[in-house]
Order: sequence, then C-alpha cells, then structure tokens
Amino acid sequence: MNAVAGELPTTFSRWLPAYVGIGSNLSDPHAQVQRAFEALARLPGALLVSRSPLYRTPPFGDVVQPAFVNAAAGLLTQLSPEDLLAGLRALEKTLGREPPRERWGPRAIDLDLLVVGREIRDTDTLKLPHPGIVQRDFVLYPLADIAPDLDVPGLGSVSRLRDRVVNRGVERL
Repeated sequence: MNAVAGELPTTFSRWLPAYVGIGSNLSDPHAQVQRAFEALARLPGALLVSRSPLYRTPPFGDVVQPAFVNAAAGLLTQLSPEDLLAGLRALEKTLGREPPRERWGPRAIDLDLLVVGREIRDTDTLKLPHPGIVQRDFVLYPLADIAPDLDVPGLGSVSRLRDRVVNRGVERL
C-alpha cells in the first residue's frame, strides 16, 4: 500500500487492512468524494494508506438519478469492524448524508465498508465482505486500482472479480 496520510505504524500486529467504497451523485460529487478521503484520513483508530482514482459510473438499480463519482480507500485500522462501521456512519452524517437512505437512490455521500482483513460477518448491522461486491463494477474498478491482489474472503481476488463483472459504462476520470 502507498502511504497517503501520516506515517505507518511501527508495528502491524494490531492493525488490520480495511477497504472502503466511496460514492456520491449530489452536491458536486467530485468534491464530495475528495472530502470523504480527507475525512477518512482523520478517522481515529485508522490510517488512510491508499486512495483510488475517481470513476464516473451509471447509477445502480432502477431509480432515475445522476451518474455517480466513485472511488475506494485503503486503510489500516485498530478498530473492530463494528466500530469502523460506526465511524463511517458518523463521517457520512458529518459529510452531509441525510436519512432516510433510499436503496440505490441519490446521495451526497456513501461510505461502504467492503472488507476488513479476513473478517467475515453476517449480522443485522454488518455483513463482511460487503454483500453484492461481486456484481458492482463501481466498487471493483476503483478497488482493483489499489488492491488488485486482495483476496476477498470466500470470493476470490479483486482483479479476478473485476474481470468477471459486467462493465455498465464505468469511466475513469
């Protein structure tokens, strides 16, 4: 991973890699994604170590809405997956995401916890790896830029998953 913010910790024994999908299609999406990267760099208990290029992607699902700007971030974290998810939800609120969350609807910002180390979760509040990752070109293209060899638990490498997903018009910015 390439360091982006701060220095890498001297010991990695308690640090886990984590990957976050970022998306926006409202209120200057390009700027929203950049603000999200900046906020992730300040997230307590985590260190932003890589950030993908930005992509323009068509909306997913049946809701008529503007195109999205998507990206992915690589973190090292000392937080539990549950605490990291809570931190991401708090950042979304700070960055202007307003409830209710319409499934596949427009949003100022969306931060999705994709993978945390080799962790597998299936609870009401957290599913790891993120469900649907194998069908989402808007996740796999940016993620492949920063972690092509990442083995998504139970699913395979990011580069292989990206090669199998249908590209619905993902365009690197």
